[in-house]
Amino acid sequence: MFFLVLIYISATSSLWAAQTDSLLQALNEVIAEKESFTEAKEERIAAYHRALRSGNDHNRFQILQGLSEEYKTFIYDSAFAYTIRLQQEAYRLGSAEKIAYAKVKLAFILLSSGMFKETLDSLATIRVKGLPDSIRMDYYSILARACYDLGDFDRDRFYTPIYIAKGNAYVDSARSLSKPGDYAYLYLNGLKSLKNENTAMALADLTELLDSYTLTHHQLAVTASTLSYYYVLHNEPEKAIDLLAQAAMADIRSATRETSAMSALAELLYKKGDILNAYNYIQQAMEDAVFYGARQRKVQVGSILPVIAAARLTNVEEQRRMWLVYSTAITLLSVLVIVFAVITYKQLKKRKVAEKALQEANKIKEEYIGYYFNVNSEYLGKIEAIKKAVEMKLMTKKIDDIRFVINDINLKKEREALYNSFDKVFVKLFPDFVTIFNSYFRDEDKVVLKEGQLLNAELRIFALIRMGIHDTEKIARILDYSINTIYNYKARIKGRSIVPNEEFEKKIMMIHAL
Repeated sequence: MFFLVLIYISATSSLWAAQTDSLLQALNEVIAEKESFTEAKEERIAAYHRALRSGNDHNRFQILQGLSEEYKTFIYDSAFAYTIRLQQEAYRLGSAEKIAYAKVKLAFILLSSGMFKETLDSLATIRVKGLPDSIRMDYYSILARACYDLGDFDRDRFYTPIYIAKGNAYVDSARSLSKPGDYAYLYLNGLKSLKNENTAMALADLTELLDSYTLTHHQLAVTASTLSYYYVLHNEPEKAIDLLAQAAMADIRSATRETSAMSALAELLYKKGDILNAYNYIQQAMEDAVFYGARQRKVQVGSILPVIAAARLTNVEEQRRMWLVYSTAITLLSVLVIVFAVITYKQLKKRKVAEKALQEANKIKEEYIGYYFNVNSEYLGKIEAIKKAVEMKLMTKKIDDIRFVINDINLKKEREALYNSFDKVFVKLFPDFVTIFNSYFRDEDKVVLKEGQLLNAELRIFALIRMGIHDTEKIARILDYSINTIYNYKARIKGRSIVPNEEFEKKIMMIHAL
């Protein structure tokens, strides 16, 4: 049962990791389209500006309201300026309801920029009694958020509980003005539960919003970001990362620049060890903070950015060392291919000369095959030229060129090609080797090669012995086997032979080349 649980946990973790990778890939794709979402928002803002310049005082408040709404999570200075103008227009119209509405909107913008005192001062000038429920609900919601944020900022054993208690009271007031079951009611309920460590209730409400409600991009971002805090508290970073990735995508699609999801995601990925994505996302977060222009957000992002940037530099150095290792491997393989080509070319030339001097050629060929395999241990001194070329790519930062070459390396395939080349050369020099070798066995014990096969592992061992390589350790190294494996092969072959064991290798050495 214990092992079944382990298997289940392992499978679940793998599936969650795959889901996380998929979400991060989706986020990267959305980031690539970020400019298009920004352009769409700027077009909406431009339309409001054109309407404002038309001089139609009848719709002036609605136009300023639209501009304030578009700018509030986009650019702080513009949001502040147009909300002040909205407030001035409300005073010009003499509407207490519109004045209160404008002050609530201004408080939201001030709070988003971290100006807690100014937020509370703005809200303190509002007479709530007699206002519509929608304005009153926003009023209490902003007060609740301000108190909760102050509690998080202070992190003091005395003052934080006071701010939490005040935030709870304001949440209760806001909820009383919303309909049970709608977005505002469930979100406020989940937020309050989370702040008061009633995590089970928070999980239920916020998960219900994500799973069962059709949310706007902004609502999705706020809800997913808030729920991620639950999983951080319960030490489930993968789930928190997934939610923050969803929140970040929703923020980008709504062209929201006043956001905390991207920086929180970067911090979790940094702790997880995903430095590359962490660095990319913290850069995005800083870009958004600078674009929005709120001091508090720039300070928050700026506190973690140097840490992630330093880790990235360290990671780049480690990757550079790894690329050097890979480049060395590539160089070795390249030199090996060149050596094989040169050796094959020279051998063909010597085969032609061998017709005139057969005895001398046989001796050269037999020594040459031994050199053919021993050269692998001497190629390190011959890779300097290619190594310099790889280092040049690193110096010119053409790192992708190296990665593409590395990805094409198949050591198993290269080794098989090495063996195949050896087999072809050996069989050409000793065309009767397999026939004579099989004559040392009964019919049922003879070596039967597969179609297209020139030598197998057993024949290759004794082919090397025929070439004068008797050292078992050296044979094992050439064929990439253990010494015990070579001993076992030799013992098994000799045991089946009709030739006495002590005579078998002598018989092998008597097989002549062309």
